[in-house]
Amino acid sequence: MKKLKKHILLVLLASLFIPVAAISQTATPKVAMPTQQNKIIIDKIVEAAKYKNYVVDFCLVTINEAAATEKWNDQKTVETTESINYKNFRDAVYNMFAFYNEIDLQTLLKTYQNDTAYQTTNVMTTNDALAYNLEIFANDIVRGRYISK
Repeated sequence: MKKLKKHILLVLLASLFIPVAAISQTATPKVAMPTQQNKIIIDKIVEAAKYKNYVVDFCLVTINEAAATEKWNDQKTVETTESINYKNFRDAVYNMFAFYNEIDLQTLLKTYQNDTAYQTTNVMTTNDALAYNLEIFANDIVRGRYISK
């Protein structure tokens, strides 16, 4: 009888821990984001580097390629072009700078503001992860993900 109670207790304990193990394996970690103060500095860096224009231009090229390939009418092309909004991509930029401290960001901002050569070849255009995210973003725009209906 004592062995039966031990087995029942063991089964009950095991059944309590199985859901915990399953939940811990499926929970996704949160995306790293900078502080509010750092976001303000990052926005100034984006402005100084003219990265917002770069994003829009990249999306326009992608849209024009898709429009030519798929033979879109003018209305669809205009509608898709109007759906470009940098705010939908901004979190990817914030994530890229999430691990910079405020001093590093201020230094980077001053460099962008003072060096015009640095503005064209900058950390945002040369970052492979951000470039990949931009490509995904532009393709999502082409697929109509951001068109409001």
